[in-house]
Formats: sequence, structure tokens, C-alpha cells
Amino acid sequence: MPSTELSDLHLDRVGRLHTLTMRQWLPPSPEELFPFYADATNLERITPSILRFRVVSPTPVAMREGALIDYRLRLRGVPVGWRTAITWWDPPHGFRDEQLRGPYVLWRHTHTFEPSEGGTMTTDRVQYIVPGGPLAPLIHRFAVRDDVQAIFRFRAEALSSMFGAPTSRQEPGLMARAVAL
Repeated sequence: MPSTELSDLHLDRVGRLHTLTMRQWLPPSPEELFPFYADATNLERITPSILRFRVVSPTPVAMREGALIDYRLRLRGVPVGWRTAITWWDPPHGFRDEQLRGPYVLWRHTHTFEPSEGGTMTTDRVQYIVPGGPLAPLIHRFAVRDDVQAIFRFRAEALSSMFGAPTSRQEPGLMARAVAL
């Protein structure tokens, strides 16, 4: 049975666009797993509590292409409103949410689900641009990069626990490979 290697978290940069990719194997099939992701309120369960993340749209959200979802959270203690739109919806293969309003210049998160070794290989691919103009590289390096990686590490551990997936423990310095920016 595959394990979730937290080193499967990668961060790359091309110009101002950062791309985070997280791959994780989970035991349920895509057909069994997709409904968990299709329930927007489950995002609260896999987000670190320090962010105080809440779905504020009326629930349940009718997930489909064009659906709008509003959230509230705290980034480093600062309250933030966030609105995303579902721009691609293909159950049980994947979907994409894109920020319409929130803390980033661009946030595009693609979720894919592929059958793999009796379960599902999930892939999160997030493309984002940090605000700040000429200061954006410094803001990313000192305030955003580690936070985004920590959120996805938390998600991987929460999902492994929820779905009974094995994890591979590594030294903290080896948990993620990131391009030094």
C-alpha cells in the first residue's frame, strides 16, 4: 500500500506565478472519495484551526461549474473574506476553484483524482500570485511560502487520518522540497 510522502509537496516559481503541487494516495476509490471533496464544509475539517476557516455561504453548497463559495478566515490574525468560483467540475475526476476575491492576486486550485493501486492518487495543484508589487518576492519568502506549505502538510495528515492512509514520517527539514525564492 502506498504511503503519503510529505516530500510529495513541491513548490516552484516562474516569474511571479508560484505553483504548489501535492500528491497523496488515499484508500477510497475516486467514486467513494469525490463526495467528501464535493462538500465545501469539509474544507473546515482539513484546515488548521489557527486559520479559523469557515464557509459562510448557505450550506449545502450546490457544487457545479459556476458555483460561488464564500469563506472567512484569519491569516496571521487578520480577518479575510475569500470568494471562489468552481470553474471546472468533472466528478469523480476533478474540479477547479479560483479566487474571485481574497488575499491573492491569483489563486487557482485544481484537484484531480486518479485510480491508483486500489485507491486514489489525489493531486492538488495550486497556482498563485502574491500581492505586493516589487515587494511580492519578499512577502512570499517571509510570510506566504511556509504558511501555504504548512496548510497542505496539515491537510495531508488530516486526510490520512480520516481515510486510514499510511503516512511516512520524515525529519521536518525533509518534509517539503521548495525552490528557495
